[in-house]
Amino acid sequence: MTTPTLAPASPPTLDDVLAAHERIRPHIHETPVLTSRFIDGAAGASLFFKCENLQKAGAFKARGASNAVFSLTEAQAARGVATHSSGNHGTCLSYAAGRRGIPCTVVMPRTAPQAKKDAVRGYGGRVVECEPSTTSREAVFAEVVAETGAEFVHPYNDPRVIAGQATCARELIAQVEGLDAVIAPIGGGGMVSGTCLTLSALAPGIRIYAAEPEQADDAHRSLKAGRIIADDAPVTVADGLKVPLKDLTWHFVSRHVTDILTVSEAEIVAAMQLIWKRLKIVMEPSSAVPLAAILRNPHVFAGQRVGVIITGGNVDLDKMPWQ
Repeated sequence: MTTPTLAPASPPTLDDVLAAHERIRPHIHETPVLTSRFIDGAAGASLFFKCENLQKAGAFKARGASNAVFSLTEAQAARGVATHSSGNHGTCLSYAAGRRGIPCTVVMPRTAPQAKKDAVRGYGGRVVECEPSTTSREAVFAEVVAETGAEFVHPYNDPRVIAGQATCARELIAQVEGLDAVIAPIGGGGMVSGTCLTLSALAPGIRIYAAEPEQADDAHRSLKAGRIIADDAPVTVADGLKVPLKDLTWHFVSRHVTDILTVSEAEIVAAMQLIWKRLKIVMEPSSAVPLAAILRNPHVFAGQRVGVIITGGNVDLDKMPWQ
């Protein structure tokens, strides 16, 4: 069966971001920025944590999902929406679909955290499980679309989604002046692409970094090779960062990202613990990867003002990575 794909689309523009921000304002939070003198001391830099773990549905992906859902025509919306997701995009798409009163189906790896499966169902979405590989995910998803006729909202390779994610960086640069750099975790690249879109247009002097687990470093290798390199089923505690780049996200990453920094599993867990202890917030392993990268590469960020995007807080409290 042929895997459903989006029709070829042009990358979104700043006008798309501005329109998206107005469209989604009733459905998202303007999330706060937190700081910690202790963490600044450990990093040798001034860090500003943009807390998307406090976003609606617990993740930044509420932005892109809401933009996609509320961009649909009435005819499209009537068929509902569907996606494949390791958790947060599915949760956020279910949230947005619920706000519009339309059905949502999410294909999820059977190994996804139970908390994320429960969250999808809690917002009224239907979960269909697959094996934990990109191949299985896309094959099962093809069956779902054939069955339902739903509108495919890709987790990241969708201009509507990228434009929505770009609103996070727009908020950040309004909240914090004089940033030298911004760093975010990278899996498929939706948040990083949105960050590239916003900053390249509104604050081109700010450098953009991405952070990635060593055990799922396909984006790092892609940037070095100058082409997309995709791993099928990487294994990492950062479950939200296992998917590969696609053409739209590669468009932004390849043009605007200064570097992609990798970190070990132990460094991810240590950074996650540090944020829990010092910022007193619940966040997931994927969100700890940027701080881990800063702590591993102090020479890159020394003395600078750095925006750090904490992408989500949907974690299974019964299966913490340090237990």
